[in-house]
Amino acid sequence: MRFWWVNHKQTYKQEVGNGYIWSPKTFSNGRKNHFYETMRKVLPGDIVFSYASGQIRQVGVISRPAASSPRPVEFGTTGQQWDDNGWMVPVDWQTLPTPFIPKNNLAALTPLLPEKYSPFSAETGRGNQGAYLAGVSERLGRYVLSTQPDTWGQDFLRLAQGSGDDDGALRNLDDAISQTIQEDVALSQTERQAQIQARRGQGKFRTNVEAIETGCRISGITDPRHLTASHIKPWRVCETGTERIDGHNGFLLCPNIDHLFDRGYISFSDEGTILVATQMDRVQLALLGCQEGQKVNGPPFTTQQKAYLAYHRDNVFLPG
Repeated sequence: MRFWWVNHKQTYKQEVGNGYIWSPKTFSNGRKNHFYETMRKVLPGDIVFSYASGQIRQVGVISRPAASSPRPVEFGTTGQQWDDNGWMVPVDWQTLPTPFIPKNNLAALTPLLPEKYSPFSAETGRGNQGAYLAGVSERLGRYVLSTQPDTWGQDFLRLAQGSGDDDGALRNLDDAISQTIQEDVALSQTERQAQIQARRGQGKFRTNVEAIETGCRISGITDPRHLTASHIKPWRVCETGTERIDGHNGFLLCPNIDHLFDRGYISFSDEGTILVATQMDRVQLALLGCQEGQKVNGPPFTTQQKAYLAYHRDNVFLPG
């Protein structure tokens, strides 16, 4: 079990209230930030503490890996200096019965803080400037939970261990994008319908994918009743309606492979070799019908598919 600490600062209410954490991908000048890069390292079942206004009042369970996401609309004018292109991680938040105040627990907390990339300063008694999401030790995590009354902390950990994978807040984001498309008067009704249906791999998008792909690239299944039309570059971050319904921006995959590809546990090289994230258990991968280094089925990828795959490897495939 892994533990994380997030310094919300300006967006505590929006993130906790809507069930996620969000960060831009880079600084405004394009430079990478360690505390944004950590967003891509969280996995379902991980625990995250929410620090805001000098207190930890919320603790959450990560419900799926990070997904590329535009800046949440509920941020309003807050954080306008941030790039619109970011990472969203759905979180199932719960309120601590007793808020934990790090400044009042420095003697116990200080030796447990990370030596590098710490989210909290024992010297100032405040969250470190510029630190958003930081990994912390299991000892620190269990200490915070141990300060709660009765068996609350133990009960929470048992709940976390039984959690599964869920899109959570991303569904709300997709709903909002769908609504924006529906209200776009510049689009015809046919165009609006095609883009909205593409969200679920249906309609014109699926027809376009089936014109290029004939079966699952891994399992070889060809019966369309058992195949999902899966976007390579996710629907929510497509920059145009053309990208959303482009048949080259998709594969036909059986549900278990679609899950692995959508969550970034696997990707494909341009040459058609299966790439596997380091976080993916190889035994479970084999049980799901996939092997590292395996060659995909079907014809070589098109030039357009390779362009979308480059995005997938950089923005969906989980980093090492």
